[in-house]
Amino acid sequence: MIKISPSILSADFANLERDIQRISTADYVHVDVMDGLFVPNISIGLPVVESIRPTTSLPLDVHLMIDRPIRYVERFCDAGADIVTIHVEADTEENTLKALGLIHGKGKKAGVVVKPKTPAEAVLPFLKQCDIILVMTVEPGFGGQSFMADMMPKVKAIRGYIDAENPACELEVDGGIGPETAKVAVENGANVLVAGSSVYKAADIPGRIAQLRG
Repeated sequence: MIKISPSILSADFANLERDIQRISTADYVHVDVMDGLFVPNISIGLPVVESIRPTTSLPLDVHLMIDRPIRYVERFCDAGADIVTIHVEADTEENTLKALGLIHGKGKKAGVVVKPKTPAEAVLPFLKQCDIILVMTVEPGFGGQSFMADMMPKVKAIRGYIDAENPACELEVDGGIGPETAKVAVENGANVLVAGSSVYKAADIPGRIAQLRG
C-alpha cells in the first residue's frame, strides 16, 4: 500500500492543530526540522514536536535536516517522534550508525536521507539498520520546489538494494510530489510519499490524499 506523509511545513502555523486534523486520512505527519546550518533555513524544533504530539494519533515522521543529528535524536524520540530520519551527509558514517542505534534504543523507527547530489550507494552502510530510506527529489531546506525527475534512477537503485537486503524497509520520496509526480515515484519503487503544497493547497484535502495514494 502507498502511504502519504503530508508535510506540515506547508500548513498554517497559526492553526497547526487544525491543519494536522485536516490530514487525518493520511498515514504519517511529516515534520521538517531545519537548523540553519545543514540547510539554509530554520523551521521548527523540539517544543513544536512535543506540542503537536497530543493532537493526532498518526505517527510523526520527523525529518532532521540538522548538523550532527546524533546530538538530538533521542530528544526528538522523547518529544513524540515515531520515525526519525537523518541525513547521511550530516555526520560521519560511525556517528550515523550510532544515531540509528539510539533511535532504535528508544523503540522508534529510524532511517537515513540522501540529498539530490548524493549517490544511491551512500545508503548501503546503513541499509540493514533502516526502517525507512528517504530520497530527496528537491534540494532540502525549502518547500514548494519542483520535482527532480532525474532522481528516479536513484530511487529505483535503492529499491533494488532494499528488496535484496532489507525488504521490510520503506522507501520514501520528498519534494515536488503531486498527482502526476506521485505516479512516477511509485513506478520507480517508492511506497511513502511526502507532499506539502500539493495537499495543503488542495480544495479537498482528503480527496487529494486519496488521489496521491492511487
